[in-house]
Amino acid sequence: MLRIESISKRFRGGTLAVRDLSLEVAGGVLGLLGPNGAGKTTLMQMIATITRPTGGRILFEGRDVAENPDELRRRLGYLPQDFGVYDNLTAAELLAYFASLKGVHDRGKVRRMLEMVNLHTVANRTVGGFSGGMKQRLGIAQALINDPDLVIVDEPTAGLDPEERVRFRNILSELGFGKLVILSTHIVSDIESIATVIAIMDRGSLLALDTPEALLARARGSVWETVYSSEELAGVRERLKISSAVRRSDGVHVRVVQPEKPTADAVPVEPDLEDAFLHVMSTHRQGGEA
Repeated sequence: MLRIESISKRFRGGTLAVRDLSLEVAGGVLGLLGPNGAGKTTLMQMIATITRPTGGRILFEGRDVAENPDELRRRLGYLPQDFGVYDNLTAAELLAYFASLKGVHDRGKVRRMLEMVNLHTVANRTVGGFSGGMKQRLGIAQALINDPDLVIVDEPTAGLDPEERVRFRNILSELGFGKLVILSTHIVSDIESIATVIAIMDRGSLLALDTPEALLARARGSVWETVYSSEELAGVRERLKISSAVRRSDGVHVRVVQPEKPTADAVPVEPDLEDAFLHVMSTHRQGGEA
C-alpha cells in the first residue's frame, strides 16, 4: 500500500532531516519509533504531502503522492504533533467544520466521533476552555471523521491521561484492519500492544523495519537483570544501557541491554520491546548493523 523509495529531505541551511530512507508496508499499524530529532515528523509530513522530499519518491497504492497530492488528501486522516484549534468554536462546530472540509456532511457522524473520543458531553462548550488532552482528543476525531484509508498520527498521546491513552490505542488497533495507520512516538508503550510492524529511526536514517516478534528475537541474549545498591546506580547509568530500574528491599533491580554479561551474577532475561528498541539503537551507534 505504501512504498517509500530512497527519500531524503534537506532543509534550507543544509540540515539533512531524512537520509535515503526506503520502506514498504501493506497495511495494519506501523509504529514509527525514534528519539526526538530522529526525523519522524519530517517523514510523516512528506507522506502527508505537507512538504516535498528533496530526493526519492513516495507511492501510495502505486501512485506518486507528490504528483497527485489531492488524491491522497481525500483519503488521508492526519493529526500533527501540534494540533491548532479555533478557540471561539464549540467542539461540535469545530468538528463539523473539519468534516465539511473533507466532504463529510453527515451531522450524525460528528456526534458519533465525539462519542468515540468521549467529548459528547462537552460538545457545545467552546474549545478555548478545553484542556490539552481534550484538544488532543478533538484532533483525533477530526483525523478519523472521513473514514480515511491512510491515517497518520504524530505523538498522538501527548497530554492524554492513562485511561485516554488506552482508549486511543484501542481505536487505532481497530482501524488497522483493512487500512494503514502510521503512529509516530518516542514512547514504546504507545505501540507495543497494537503495532503490526515497527520502524526505528535515528538521525534521519531507518535502522530497522520488522515485526515486534522479530525485533524481540534479535535482542534475545543481550538483555540482563542484575542488582546494584542505590549508591552504585548513578555511576552504573553512565556506562551501561539501562532499560529499567526497580527498587526493592535487596537493592535496585536493573535491566541492562548489551551483548556481554554486565556483572558476574547477572542473569539473562527475555527482552521486552523497550529492550529491543535500545538494542537496535545501541548496535547502530556502536557502528554495527541494526
